[in-house]
Amino acid sequence: MLQIPFSNFIAILVFVSSWGLYSWLAYRSPWSKNTLSHAMDTHRYRWMRAMLKREVRIADTNIASGLQQGTAFFASASLLAIGGTVTLLSAMDEVTALARTLNLPFLDDPIQNEAKTFGLMIILAYAFFKFGWAYRLFNYTTIVMGSIPDDCHEDNEEAVEASLRAARLATLAGRHFSSGQQALFFAVGYLGWYAGPFVFIGTTLMVTLVLLRRQFFSKARKAVLPGPNTQDLVNSGA
Repeated sequence: MLQIPFSNFIAILVFVSSWGLYSWLAYRSPWSKNTLSHAMDTHRYRWMRAMLKREVRIADTNIASGLQQGTAFFASASLLAIGGTVTLLSAMDEVTALARTLNLPFLDDPIQNEAKTFGLMIILAYAFFKFGWAYRLFNYTTIVMGSIPDDCHEDNEEAVEASLRAARLATLAGRHFSSGQQALFFAVGYLGWYAGPFVFIGTTLMVTLVLLRRQFFSKARKAVLPGPNTQDLVNSGA
């Protein structure tokens, strides 16, 4: 029977709580409007409104195609990672034997190792479904973009409404893509569990802090906000 030490339960609780706390802070909290993701959502709406003024929209279709290709890459990578966990499960006896040879106490229980690997597989499967749905939403975005007439302007209410629909789809696709990447990042923190519960807690907190910093305090966030920043002043010689 699988016996999980109490420290492992604490580590799992920290992992789940950290993931949930980050998701809440970044997307649902009162401070979510100060994140990098929210700033990029604003630029997606600006992109679709600017598209209405262009007679030739090759650049817009290229941008949408690039977003789809990037999402497809991450979906494929998630599938490959899932295949790696299946391979690891089939070779668990060899892993356990190697751990005992190297005197690694946190890897000498094959049942616990299988449980940990199965949990990693679930996280990667979640990431794959998020990337897969994001890819489909980006595809829907291009279809809605294609439904906008070429000879329209901002005073065309039907065209403006279509551009807003495309912006909403692109924003939703970006959110699902971000959720998939978030799962991959926390999967890296999850790997610390193979080294023990305390390492697991440490890697989880490290990943959470890195993601929070990128959302709220990164240079990328400052770069997409309106107005000049320090880098602009340096480049301009000011």
